[in-house]
Amino acid sequence: MTDIPLLSSGFSRYAARAYGARPELAAQVESLAAAPVTRERIAARFDALCEALGGSASGASGAVAAPLTDEQLKQVLRRLRIEVFCAVMERDLGGVADVAEVTGAMTDLAEIAIQRSLAVVSADLETLFGEPRGPDGERLTLGVVGMGKLGGRELNVSSDIDLIFVYEDDGETTGGQRAPIATQDFFTRVGKRLIAALADVTADGFVFRVDMRLRPNGDSGPLVCSLGMLEEYFYVQGREWERYAWIKGRLVSEPHSESAQRLASQLDALVKPFVYRRYLDFGVIGAIRSLHVQIRQEAQRRATMRPDKADDIKLGRGGIREIEFSAQVFQLIRGGQDAGFRVRPTLAVLGYAAARGLIASEVGTDLARAYRFLRALEHRLQYRDDAQTHAMPVDDAERHALAAAMGFDGYPALLAELDAHRDRVERQFDQIFADKVNGDGGCAAPEDGAAAWVWSGALAEDGGDDALLARLAELGIDGAEPLLARLRGLWRSSRYASLPERSRERFDSVAQRALDAARTLEPRERRADTLARLFELLEAVGRRGAYLALLTEYPDALTRVLKVLGGSRWAAGYLIRHPQLLDELLDDEAIATPFDWPVFRQQLRARLAAADGVEQQMDLLRHAHQAEVFRILLLDLAGRLSVEHVSDRLSELADAVLDVTIDAVWQQFPRRHRDVPRFAAIAYGKLGGKELGYASDLDLIFLYDDEDDSASDVYAMFARRLITWLTTATGAGTLFDVDLRLRPNGESGLLVTDLDAFRRYQLREGDAANTAWVWEHQALTRARFCAGDAGIGAHFEAIRVQVLTTPREAGPLAGEIVDMRRRVEEGHPNRTDLFDLKHDRGGMVDIEFLVQYWVLLHAAQDPELIRNTGNIALLREVSRFGLMSADEAETIGAAYRLYRKLQHQLRLDGMEVARVDPARVAPQREAVLALWKRVFG
Repeated sequence: MTDIPLLSSGFSRYAARAYGARPELAAQVESLAAAPVTRERIAARFDALCEALGGSASGASGAVAAPLTDEQLKQVLRRLRIEVFCAVMERDLGGVADVAEVTGAMTDLAEIAIQRSLAVVSADLETLFGEPRGPDGERLTLGVVGMGKLGGRELNVSSDIDLIFVYEDDGETTGGQRAPIATQDFFTRVGKRLIAALADVTADGFVFRVDMRLRPNGDSGPLVCSLGMLEEYFYVQGREWERYAWIKGRLVSEPHSESAQRLASQLDALVKPFVYRRYLDFGVIGAIRSLHVQIRQEAQRRATMRPDKADDIKLGRGGIREIEFSAQVFQLIRGGQDAGFRVRPTLAVLGYAAARGLIASEVGTDLARAYRFLRALEHRLQYRDDAQTHAMPVDDAERHALAAAMGFDGYPALLAELDAHRDRVERQFDQIFADKVNGDGGCAAPEDGAAAWVWSGALAEDGGDDALLARLAELGIDGAEPLLARLRGLWRSSRYASLPERSRERFDSVAQRALDAARTLEPRERRADTLARLFELLEAVGRRGAYLALLTEYPDALTRVLKVLGGSRWAAGYLIRHPQLLDELLDDEAIATPFDWPVFRQQLRARLAAADGVEQQMDLLRHAHQAEVFRILLLDLAGRLSVEHVSDRLSELADAVLDVTIDAVWQQFPRRHRDVPRFAAIAYGKLGGKELGYASDLDLIFLYDDEDDSASDVYAMFARRLITWLTTATGAGTLFDVDLRLRPNGESGLLVTDLDAFRRYQLREGDAANTAWVWEHQALTRARFCAGDAGIGAHFEAIRVQVLTTPREAGPLAGEIVDMRRRVEEGHPNRTDLFDLKHDRGGMVDIEFLVQYWVLLHAAQDPELIRNTGNIALLREVSRFGLMSADEAETIGAAYRLYRKLQHQLRLDGMEVARVDPARVAPQREAVLALWKRVFG
């Protein structure tokens, strides 16, 4: 490695690796970082790299003088990206580049990469198929629309790029070495190769991850769309969140040709009226508020699953996203009347809003300062490993390095500054998004009461809320204001109004019968919520006449629906998302039949074999899984399954579905080289411990044992295909969320691991022991083979036994366990007065860590501790081994059982984090804390 002293090599592990791999890189970065990294300098460097490979590229249009091959193009782009990334980092860490220069340079890099790649790919395909021409013979071009931060020229250093591909009109190519093809086919080929040029991971890495999900109809839509298709989509299906997304949309492909300028003009004419209304559009506040709630809930879900990712400076309270929303709400409300708001950069919008007096000048200044601070912090989080992260670190060394890179004496000072900015952003966001619009008014006083009157034309009238609420009170519904608003909104909705007459009659019948049944619903305080969920379900199935007919003609089905909706908020949401499960409510025999997983596997395999194509197979898997989950849920709500049995059944179901899916994907896999794959899925976490919940992720690793020369590539590709089958959202929903971060070497490790390599990794052959192993071996205590090749599963179990029976010293192991527990606690701060059943001290994690400590310390002497029998059974085994009394084992086991029961109840009620009044579990918590103190001091 060069002796040139670079700040980036000291702070960034990614940069240090890059300098080590390319000895000449440091000198090039030093040269590039000597001045601002402008678009012209990036383009010149691209040309130089092309010439070094024997080709050349020049001109603003990206016209290529000596055509590059795909491999050469990928190499040039990736090397250019590394140089720009490191040079920008060098200037940023040296204090000579501000946030605007950093984001501008990354945006310029993206645009140059897109434009030059598009030129190379288009030229090559035109040689094959000829030029794409429109109906009148005009030359067509593919337009690449940059969305999000690319569109706003605000790319962060490790950002995805959100793209949409558009073209003017349908036509045909002129023909070349091959016959002419349709323009959509031609541009689809261009788009796919462009994505590969940018996103494929090669020996030199990648340029940008590419996200195409913002295109019309998302992943289910065509990769490229004509302007006619885009226009139809905007006005038939376009949603509020898409208006928000298109604010920043702009063409980032080559801008100078006649066809490109024509495309840009036509696209602008379509997008402006879709995004910007001619009137003051205050209704958008609710839409953006709802979008923000969804984003925040997703961030909270991730934080629950990954405590080390909890403190998110982008999606969390007071974060980057709230500043962006605070700016863009002004654009959507006022941009139709005031063209000054039709700018893309967030800071420009804030400045214009302050200039117009819509926010106080000091508020605009505070938001701008917070934005620059958060973006600078975001970049330093990402420089470290070139990772797309926004999470503050939990490791002390990482915190110290981050604080120093931000110019602070220590992490507490950095955190104090960060919290001050976030507090100001949060206050301003809440002020902007406070509910500024009252409800829609009331309804006229009716002549008489009851359910048939409440669900009637009275809901369409204004005035008389008190009378409506009085009628709902007659039906036994207290606190009915939210329910009334829900009923009125639905009655007035276009969805209800446009129902066919027969469907509307059935809808009315079900609505009135449900209101009439309110008096029978228990507990009384949940009646309004239950009915609100029922009407949400009716809205979801309103256009499916069969489901309305089912609820109309089978009174027992409606009764059961109300019971499910009232019993669990989570169950209600599940039924609303998967209304086809209404059929299950009629099948008493199926609900009562014992679970038989071998038969389930056999029948599901037969149904998949008879399916018509991959899409139908994926839907069948989802429907089968949903039906079994719902059956378990019904038994759970009826009190016929304990929490442990619910988890057992859900885990067995996941095993069965995984096993069938592995077989199904292999049969569709074009590179299979044997009839049955030598491939296995290993479960960790909740699935590994058979403690799966209704909405749990699957923590998995994949192993293979195949001597074929191409086995590593084959199984890596197969694993990616398998993950796609498991996680893709189809018309039937999703199957599982899969977490693969427990695989060897974590997120930087291979997707699928050779069995022998896994053994060497777990047994540390050739490596010195380090602290990371304790955490991995803790995880291994709850791991098990769950699907695929049983022979590999048996080998895995042998490796697991060998690892868990490795002799360990009590003192160092205890220290590592205590330190790991501290990290988990820090990653799950609880600022409420309630007790977090899982993460607070004295809770479930303490019990789990105690059991894992004893397993790792004593499994060599007590083989029963190796068995993955669950924490309660292992506690009893620990007592038999003499490490605690039988009474103490029963006490702690009972505490764990209670915690799980309470957690289960709260999760069913829609709680993301399970917290209770501390007094409710005070004896149990004290017992756990006492045991912890006795064991660890």
